[in-house]
Amino acid sequence: MLSKSPGPLLVATAAGLAVVTVLAPRSGGELDVTASRVTPPAPRIEFVPVRRAEELDVPSVKGDKVSLRQLVIATGPDDVELPVWEAVLDRIGTPYDVLLAGTEPLDESRLVRDDIGRYNGILLTSGALLKKTDDGSYVSALAPGEWAALHGYERTFDVRQVALNTAPGSPGEDYCLRAKTEGAVGDSPVHADLTGTGARLFDYLRPGARLPLSRTYVYRTTLAPDCDAEPLLTVDGDVVGVLSRAPDGRERAALTFVLGANLPPVDLVAYGLLRWVTKGVFAGEQRHWLNVDVDDWFAATERLRANGKTDVFRLSGPEVAEIVQQQRDLEIRYPLATGFTLQLAYNGSGLNPNAPAQCDIKDTPDPLTSYSRCLVDEFRWINHTLSHPEMTTTSYARSHAEIDDNLDAAASIGLPVPVAVLKTPEYSGLGVYRPDPRSESVTDFGLAASNGAMLRAASDLGVRYVHGNMSFTGHRPTNFNCGVHHPLRPDILVVPDWPTNIAYEATTPDEQVTLYNGLYGVHGSEQSRLGRDLTYEEIVDAEADLALGHLMSGSAYTHTLHQGNLHVYAPGRSLTFDWLDALLAKYSAYYQVPLRNPDWLTLATYVDDRTSHFAGLAASDDPVWNRRTGSITYTPATAGSLFVTGLETRPATEADQKGPDQAESYGNDTVARLGLTANDTVTLTARPRT
Repeated sequence: MLSKSPGPLLVATAAGLAVVTVLAPRSGGELDVTASRVTPPAPRIEFVPVRRAEELDVPSVKGDKVSLRQLVIATGPDDVELPVWEAVLDRIGTPYDVLLAGTEPLDESRLVRDDIGRYNGILLTSGALLKKTDDGSYVSALAPGEWAALHGYERTFDVRQVALNTAPGSPGEDYCLRAKTEGAVGDSPVHADLTGTGARLFDYLRPGARLPLSRTYVYRTTLAPDCDAEPLLTVDGDVVGVLSRAPDGRERAALTFVLGANLPPVDLVAYGLLRWVTKGVFAGEQRHWLNVDVDDWFAATERLRANGKTDVFRLSGPEVAEIVQQQRDLEIRYPLATGFTLQLAYNGSGLNPNAPAQCDIKDTPDPLTSYSRCLVDEFRWINHTLSHPEMTTTSYARSHAEIDDNLDAAASIGLPVPVAVLKTPEYSGLGVYRPDPRSESVTDFGLAASNGAMLRAASDLGVRYVHGNMSFTGHRPTNFNCGVHHPLRPDILVVPDWPTNIAYEATTPDEQVTLYNGLYGVHGSEQSRLGRDLTYEEIVDAEADLALGHLMSGSAYTHTLHQGNLHVYAPGRSLTFDWLDALLAKYSAYYQVPLRNPDWLTLATYVDDRTSHFAGLAASDDPVWNRRTGSITYTPATAGSLFVTGLETRPATEADQKGPDQAESYGNDTVARLGLTANDTVTLTARPRT
C-alpha cells in the first residue's frame, strides 16, 4: 500500500455524471455556525433494568438456584467441536468451564456447590461423547455413573442440554432420531431449512433463511414415532436438528452434523442454541453491528489509475450530495440498516472556513466544504488530525497542535466532533511503522513502541479512545469486542477496526481490479485461493463475504475505507456503496434483526464496557439465578460494567439519564448493561424465555 500523504489539494469534478439532486440537511434548517466547539449530543437511554432492593426472603430448596455459567463437555483438547463452543461463548461474553471427559471426574461435587447449581446450561460437543480406544473401537468418554450424575443434575436443577454432532443410534441417550443416510459434504453446500419450531427458536433469522452446510459430515435422520420431539432443521425434508424431551422430563437439543468453527452455520445457530439452553437468561450479549469509517475527508489522496499512472483525488461538492443519496437509498433497500450513517475521519487543513454552508457550487471557494456544511447532519465526524502527519515521532507540541487545531477547524464550520475519539493517520504513533522509510512494508513493534509524546498530548486534550487495527497483533484485545488499555497511557483505550481490501488509491472499478489483482491475483505478491485474477463483481463479493463474517459473529468494530472510494464513478454508484450493497444483501438473506450503527463515541464506550465486563467476571463469583423468586443476585469484586441478557426492564426516567444502567430490546431479547460498584450486591429480575 502506498503512503497516504495529503498532497496538493485538487477539486475533482463529477464529469459525465447525471444531474445531482440537491438535498436538504436532516435537521431541516440552516446551520448556526460559530467558532465554538460543537459536541455531538449523547444518545438518550430509553430503558433500564429493574433493580430490587434485596432478594425476597423465600425459603429455597435444592434445585432452585443456578449460577449463570455454562459447562462444556468435550472428549479431549483435540475435540473438533470444542473450539465451536469456546468461540461462541467467548463472543457472547458468558462465563463457562470446560470438562474433558475421561480426564476429569464428573460427579455431583463438580456440578453443585452449597446447594447451588454451578451451571445453567450443559453443552456437549457430541451426543454420545465417543472417543476412539487403542483397539480402534469407540466408547463414550463418560462412564455410565457420570452420565447418571449429569442427568440427575439436569433433572434436579431443571437445566437443559445441547449436543452437537449427534449420530442417531450412538450409545447413550435416544434423542428420538432414526438413521436414514449419512455422508461427507465438500465445498459445495447442502442447505438446511428452518422448521416452524426452528423459526421460533432461531427467531433472529429470517424464517425462510437457508443455512449452507459445507465441509462437514451430515447424518440425515427421521423422528421416531410416538416420541416427544420436534424437528428444528431439515435438509430436503430429512431432520438434521431436533428438540426432544427425555422420558424423565429433561429437555435436550441436538444437531446431526459437524459444526465447523469458522463456517457460517456456527454464527447462524449457535447463539440460538445457547439462548435456548439458558432459557434466555445469561451473562453477556450478542447483537449485530455495521459501522463504516471513511478516512481523509477534505484531504486529497493518491490515486492509482488502471493504466498504472498516479495522480491525486479529492471529492467534489456535488459528489457529497450523491453520497448522501446513496446512503438514503441503502436504507430503503435494506430496512435492517435503517439509520446507517457514514463516519467521516476528517483532516481540517483541507477545509475552507470561508466556504458558505450551501449545496451549490456557485460563489464558494471550496464546494467540498460548502456541501459538507450543508449536509453536516448526514454524517458523523471523527478527528483524524489537521494535516495527516505520520505520528511515529512527532513531538508533544506538534501532536498537540495536530489534534487540537483539527477540532478548531471543525468548530469553524460547525462540525460536531467527539473530543474523546482520535484516529491517527495510518494508525501511526501506535507501535506500527516502517523501519526502513524507503520500504512500503510496516512492522508491528507492539504498543510499548508507541509515541509517548503523542499519547500524552492526546490524553491532555481529553482523548480517551484511539483507533487501532485488527491486522496488528499488538492492537488485538484479549477478549471479543473489547479494547486494549494502552500500556504507556492506561487512560487511553485502543479500539481496533477492520481494514478492507477496497484499496484506498482506487476510485473506480477498473482501478480496484488493478490494485486488488496486483496483490492477490495470479501474478500478485499474495496468491488468491482461486489462483486467477478476479473481476470487479467477484472482488466485491469476496470482500463482502469477509465483512459478513464480522457482522454475523457480532463484531462491533468499524470497517475502514477512504474518501476516494466514495467517488461517484457512475450515477448512484461508488466503490463504498457497491460493497455495502453486496454486504447488506448477504446479511438480509439470513437475518431479521437490525444492524446497530452507533456514533463512534457510543461504540467506543460500549467496547470499554465490554472490556470491564470480562475483567469483572474474571474477578468475581458468578451471578446466581433463583428460579423460585425470579431474582438474580451478583456481588462484583471490582467496579465496572456487566452485560446480562434476559432481565426485566422499565422505561428510563430523566434521573436515569445520568445513572449507570441502560437496556435495550434487540429482536426478542432484552440486553442490559449494569454499572457496578465493588462489593455492592445488586438484585435483578429475570425474564426467562419459554
